[in-house]
Amino acid sequence: MTVQPIPEGYPRVTPYLCVDGAAAAIDFYVSVLGATERMRMPAPDGRIGHAELELGNSLIMLADEFPEMNFRSPKAVGGTPITLHVYVQDVDAVFAEALSRGAKELSPVKNEFYGDRTGQLEDPFGHRWNVSTHVEDVPPEEMEKRAEEAMRAMGD
Repeated sequence: MTVQPIPEGYPRVTPYLCVDGAAAAIDFYVSVLGATERMRMPAPDGRIGHAELELGNSLIMLADEFPEMNFRSPKAVGGTPITLHVYVQDVDAVFAEALSRGAKELSPVKNEFYGDRTGQLEDPFGHRWNVSTHVEDVPPEEMEKRAEEAMRAMGD
């Protein structure tokens, strides 16, 4: 049998999050985003050395900080340039639940020109998320028109 270069059950691109408090982060992502914990490997010192969460057809890997390996969380490095985008069944409910569990609102939930109802938040561990529900299929011509209007409005 030939070993596959991309293991069965793993997408080609998988975000790997470093968090200060991986156990609490797993609880947050399970409770708020509906993730399912697939595996958890503790390190000898009790920190989580590796964990995997399924979100629908996606996978997120995460671990506690390991500064001795230069593995630091957004809080340790002063923020993140990355935004994760997640689709959920009810953006308003998920967003409210996230805020009630310590997330910080960066942009309120609203209908966007491209057909998603979206809000942006920072989770309690410093990771930034766009949380969305797709509410409208927008044809390419209409999307181009709406995008121009949205960009024009941003300049006002």
